[in-house]
Amino acid sequence: MAKSTTKRPYPASWEQFQSFQLVSKPRLGRVMAYWVTGIFAGLFIFTLLPWTQNIRSAGSVTTLQPQDRPQTVHSTIAGRIEIWKVQEGQRVRKGDTLVVLSEVKEKYFDPQLLPRIQEQVQAKEGSLQATQAKAGALENQIVALQEGLQFSLEKARNKMRQGRLKVQSDSAEVVALKAEFAVAQDQYRRQEVLYQQGLKSLTELESRRLKLQEVQAKFQGVQNKLSISRNEVQNARIELSSLDAEYQDKIAKARSELNATRAYLGDSRADISKMQNEYANAQIRNSFYQITAPQDGYIVRALKSGLGETVKEGEAICSIMPANPQLAVQLYVKPIDMPLLDVGRKVRLQFEGWPTLVFSGWPNVGFGTFGGVVAVMDNIDSAGKYRILVVPDPASGPWPEAVRIGSGAYGWAMLNDVPIWYELWRQMNAFPPDYMGPTTSPKETQAKTSVPEEEGK
Repeated sequence: MAKSTTKRPYPASWEQFQSFQLVSKPRLGRVMAYWVTGIFAGLFIFTLLPWTQNIRSAGSVTTLQPQDRPQTVHSTIAGRIEIWKVQEGQRVRKGDTLVVLSEVKEKYFDPQLLPRIQEQVQAKEGSLQATQAKAGALENQIVALQEGLQFSLEKARNKMRQGRLKVQSDSAEVVALKAEFAVAQDQYRRQEVLYQQGLKSLTELESRRLKLQEVQAKFQGVQNKLSISRNEVQNARIELSSLDAEYQDKIAKARSELNATRAYLGDSRADISKMQNEYANAQIRNSFYQITAPQDGYIVRALKSGLGETVKEGEAICSIMPANPQLAVQLYVKPIDMPLLDVGRKVRLQFEGWPTLVFSGWPNVGFGTFGGVVAVMDNIDSAGKYRILVVPDPASGPWPEAVRIGSGAYGWAMLNDVPIWYELWRQMNAFPPDYMGPTTSPKETQAKTSVPEEEGK
């Protein structure tokens, strides 16, 4: 074997001594020393490289708007399935008929239900008009009775005034005849005295007696007439009182009948309103026999199968997926990491089933991840974690079209840039990441993440 020509720092003759061979440095040791030094130097340089702090979380794909999420279509009324107009996986437009139902309640079996209810309403309205006419007639009757009462009272008052005048006249006549009767009595007594004295004849005395009797009879007749006049005045007063009571009784009866008529009017109006309500309900119910799609989308699954199956009110018929949902990713973050997040924070996303090479601290090195920004942050926790909604980042590329709602997703919320050695030290000491203030205002984020209605359509 040829000897090495490498220049040694010692004489070649020393190699023949065994002790020298024991104390000399082996070549493998030098190589290992070089490698270790190089590795440590590389690690030291590696620890000086920048590292992006991040918050890792897992979640799933959902939608930002509630109306874009999968929904079930329910039956508003109870019925029996007659015709299926769609099949699973079929695309439908808003208003397309999905299922045709038939009636199961005996109340609505009559095919002429609406015309019959309309006839009942018309008949009740005719009865209402007749009752209104009756109420008007009663009101006129009450007015006529009140006017008749005034006329009768005035007539009775006039009669009573006439009676009082007659009483006054008869009283004056009684007074006059009383005086005449007193004079006749005096004349008779004088005539009788003269007759006893023989100065007057018996004929003259009897003539005077007849005269006295005539005046007395006349006076008695005038007294009777005065009594009759007074009785007539009393009767007129009683009649005046009885007239008021009689008419008040008639008016009260008319008013009672008027109130009963008005009560019947109220009941009739209530019945008409109830019938009109039944008519409107039956008319609207006819539109519920055809269950229509609430929006554009795809039929995911039929929850009722076959024909003739009965469904209840509010029971689900099928599920539908909106056609053009605005996708978002819901991630669940630990409470300790929530103060480090804010609306507008950048997030890198990985979708299940999509080829990905991830370097969480170097987002620009990996591939297969997609950009997003935080759009919504919940204010209450769910099972010990807080939910955030991430939407596509306008400054990054679009999300893949193959992503479906419900598929799994992983996210990394990007925080501050620090050296790797600092990140290792933080992880070993279980310190939280460095907080770096809001990245953008909520208004700017809303303007970036919102989708106009024209674009969504």
